[in-house]
Amino acid sequence: MSLSRLFTLFAGLLLAATVSAHSFKLGALELGHPWSRAMPEASPTGAAYLSIKNTGKEADTLLSVSTPRADKAELHVHLNDNGVMRMRQVESVAVAAGAEVKFAPGGYHIMLMGLKQPLKAGDHFPLTLKFAKAGTVTVDVIVEKDAPMAMEH
Repeated sequence: MSLSRLFTLFAGLLLAATVSAHSFKLGALELGHPWSRAMPEASPTGAAYLSIKNTGKEADTLLSVSTPRADKAELHVHLNDNGVMRMRQVESVAVAAGAEVKFAPGGYHIMLMGLKQPLKAGDHFPLTLKFAKAGTVTVDVIVEKDAPMAMEH
């Protein structure tokens, strides 16, 4: 194997390890792999996903989200309404002590409305989450071409 191919392989493995280790901490909360799916250039909306694990002994609540990448960011959930999936805005998301809440396609998600720039694969953008007890944290959202293979990080 040539040196350049070996270097390319090593760089790819390093990048994969970095992406899979993409997490943030706020007190007892662990925020895992914030990501968004790339969208067509003309799309005015997008969504962001992540996991929130509460390692503490007290419940906390995600109250709001914001990003400079969109005019508005809201907490949403998909619900099954008599066999029809419907998206609804929620005011907050509770994270019980010792529990994990996953924001993923088809469930909880952060709706980004009025995108100021298209969501292109490889881009990053800041997303600020405000919790009732832990406070506020800004995470780095990675825009990916497709959904991650595993949401466990």
